[in-house]
Amino acid sequence: MKESLEWLEAIVAEYAPKLVLAALTLVIGWIVIKWIVKLLDKAMLRYGIDLSLRNFLKTASGVVLKVLLIISVASTFGIATTSFVAVLGAAAFAVGMALQGSLSHFAAGILIMLFKPYRIGDYVEIADQSGTVKEIQVFTTLLTTPNNNLVIVPNGQVLDGSIVNYTTMGTRRLAMEFGIGYDDDIDLARSIIERLYRNHEAILQEEPIDVFVASHGGSSVNLSARAWVKSDDYWPVHFYMMEQVKKEFDKAGVGIPYPQMDIHFPDQAKNESAPEKIESA
Repeated sequence: MKESLEWLEAIVAEYAPKLVLAALTLVIGWIVIKWIVKLLDKAMLRYGIDLSLRNFLKTASGVVLKVLLIISVASTFGIATTSFVAVLGAAAFAVGMALQGSLSHFAAGILIMLFKPYRIGDYVEIADQSGTVKEIQVFTTLLTTPNNNLVIVPNGQVLDGSIVNYTTMGTRRLAMEFGIGYDDDIDLARSIIERLYRNHEAILQEEPIDVFVASHGGSSVNLSARAWVKSDDYWPVHFYMMEQVKKEFDKAGVGIPYPQMDIHFPDQAKNESAPEKIESA
């Protein structure tokens, strides 16, 4: 019994200071980590870092600091941290190999948040999908189509292809094509289109407005009409022109031909049969 008490006293004398030191290190370290994360968040907010990226960096930095804190606390008890780090590295490598595809989307999401090829609210074309950016997440980008469908695009596919941002430049060129018949007056059709462009308040009048013959089609002369609008006005003006040009062409007697086929039959020669001769016996 006496030997047991002596052994217990030795254990307490040896590990009690380490336990107190570890507890203090853990509590103080936890408080310091929260303080560092808050400072990091304020700094990112000051520099205008995107909300999605801020949340990710806060979480990632907190996890890394807490892991380092736990390793330092373990070292106070004499635990070999080198083997602990080796096991942790091996586990991280195994998880990384298992989630290789997801990690590529993760890395792509970080690059998108850093370089900002598009922002929330932009109308874009990415990975063969078009829509308004609803949310930029670490692994995916969420788009809403004009039909209000939600499209989820993996970020890895975004960076693997081209990105077309229709919003970032502020203005877009509205290029439309109208066909008229070969017998119709080109100058009259051109004047109608130009007048509609000039009278529309959303058309940027300081920018050039061009209407010219673009091609000779199989059944129509095709006029190309170009003007500039603000990005938000692109589709309203497009639909307006499609309707009004048809109405004004109808009033002016300018036809919009549709594909058709003319079949011509050659004149058939009249075959006159010779009269039959009847020989008398």
